[in-house]
Amino acid sequence: MGCSGCSSGGCGSELPRGCKNNGSCGSGGCNKLSVFDWLSNIQEPTNEKSFNGVEVRFKGSRKEFYNNSKEIPLQVGDVVAVQSKSGHDIGVVSIVGALAKLQMKKKVKTSNLDDLNIIYRKAKDTDIQKWKEAVALENETMYGARKSAELLGLEMKISDVEYQGDKSKATFYYTANGRVDFRELIKSLSSQFKIRIEMRQIGARQEAARLGGIGACGRELCCSSWLTDFRSVSTSAARYQQLSINPQKLAGQCGKLKCCLNYELDGYMEGIKEFPSSNIKLKTKLGDCSFVKMDIFQRKMWYSCPSSANESIIELPLDYVNEVIEQNTKGVFPEKLEQFFNEVDEPKNDYENVVGQDSINRFDNRNKKKKKGNKRRFYKRKKKKT
Repeated sequence: MGCSGCSSGGCGSELPRGCKNNGSCGSGGCNKLSVFDWLSNIQEPTNEKSFNGVEVRFKGSRKEFYNNSKEIPLQVGDVVAVQSKSGHDIGVVSIVGALAKLQMKKKVKTSNLDDLNIIYRKAKDTDIQKWKEAVALENETMYGARKSAELLGLEMKISDVEYQGDKSKATFYYTANGRVDFRELIKSLSSQFKIRIEMRQIGARQEAARLGGIGACGRELCCSSWLTDFRSVSTSAARYQQLSINPQKLAGQCGKLKCCLNYELDGYMEGIKEFPSSNIKLKTKLGDCSFVKMDIFQRKMWYSCPSSANESIIELPLDYVNEVIEQNTKGVFPEKLEQFFNEVDEPKNDYENVVGQDSINRFDNRNKKKKKGNKRRFYKRKKKKT
């Protein structure tokens, strides 16, 4: 069976895609938060008992650990029936063996397998068929729940619905700005769909992680592909990286600041330490020069000076900026900053911008000349034959 967002059929199918359909594919298919088992080719010590903890993946990014107390031989990609609070659920094995032990230490507070729910069996054909029927009802149930919430006047957005594998329970994920009294909604949904209802409130980032999508970079969203911990992001991260404070460009699909603003923040923070404070003004005899921007990679700073023509912006290397600041502390004020700018030895490029020098229609003229020549040759050959 393929996942709802993929046509490859490699997510949860009996025969995994890749690996010539022999055994299990270690990449986990095209699911969200897929894991590569880098310990699969390493043999465990013979005197050590194999670890019975197994990580099972469900819809979206939901993953849970289970105890394989019956010691069922499992591989990544196997569809299993697991214990739940009431009834059973159907999921896909994502991690087994030593890697499951390492992940369990990081994510689960307890290391005792007896505290975990157990795996009943490998899913039978009847279990998978019932699971498919439950998945097929999710969209219809979500639209019906949205209409019911709108009729009741509740300020909430139901973004996703997840059915339990035995089709006895449905979990509704919603977002709201405040607390919502959904007691009447639960009564309406339970009488409408004849199932047990669970409402779970999630944040905007968790919603984007469940639904997925494509980011501004053209790749799949980090939160739905590999990112699991959502750290707080502030506008100061954009300021340190010299980015314009534009909410439309800095916000992701969730409406919050992009998580990727934190990826390179440490490198910028380390590089900014070598630069003087932006509040320091460079003093000259003709006036003070104010800071505009900086480039930590080229080690340059830009200042706006009233002494220059129409208060234009002057580009200065970091070494010259520190030199001017040192002179100012000693009470020495240079005539103007242009003298430092003129002393900068700009590197000369050994290449030429060929594309910029040529015209856009340069190939059209060549093609026309070639066509004329080809016609003349064709007529000459035709005359010779006749």
